[in-house]
Amino acid sequence: MGILVGEGHFGGDGRQPQVTLRMHTDHESLFRWIEATFPGGKLYGPYHHGGRSYYQWMARGTFLRERILPILERHLTPELDAKAHGRLQEMKERYRL
Repeated sequence: MGILVGEGHFGGDGRQPQVTLRMHTDHESLFRWIEATFPGGKLYGPYHHGGRSYYQWMARGTFLRERILPILERHLTPELDAKAHGRLQEMKERYRL
């Protein structure tokens, strides 16, 4: 939860909602753990451009709705982090989740 609150993005591509986590390639082992723990998301990268090197993990579609969203709704409260909670609520409203 802390990684998504601190580094994640709650949004979408205009057609479907998505949760995105983008971090430096130094965190590859963490991304591999996320892949193993939450199969269904998609890991992209490594990307290298603009002087940056990063991986990007995305949760979309059924995986987002059935696996990730229930975890976020249970644990991402305004008391934990009001800003991230607000971003989650905006995503849910925009994409009618």
